Amino acid sequence: MNIPSELKYSKEHEWVRVEGDIAVIGISAFAQGELGDIIYVDIDCVGDTIAKDEIFGTVEAVKTVSDLFMPVSGEVVEFNEALKDTPALVNSNPYDDGWMIKVKMSSPAELDELLDAAAYQSLIG
Repeated sequence: MNIPSELKYSKEHEWVRVEGDIAVIGISAFAQGELGDIIYVDIDCVGDTIAKDEIFGTVEAVKTVSDLFMPVSGEVVEFNEALKDTPALVNSNPYDDGWMIKVKMSSPAELDELLDAAAYQSLIG
């Protein structure tokens, strides 16, 4: 299982990559594997400020629809437009091309509440 060590993870299986005061967010390889083939990503919150643990969108897979939970509070500044035409990027490359949103963090200290790669590996087994 690919769990990049430079990322932070939520217990709900979102990952966070920090780029200055911006958090790039997606779902983990474990999450996309559990969901199966992603057929639609529904995120319509650019410009919204969303609190940590609030829902920021959904992913629809062949098996199910799953909510996406915000791992850190902040303003959504960008959605990965490539996912509109090619939602399967979440399956093929969840940590790079399959990122979902970029958020201007309002409380970077919340990063300390997230899991590092080793703790996330323990969570998923």
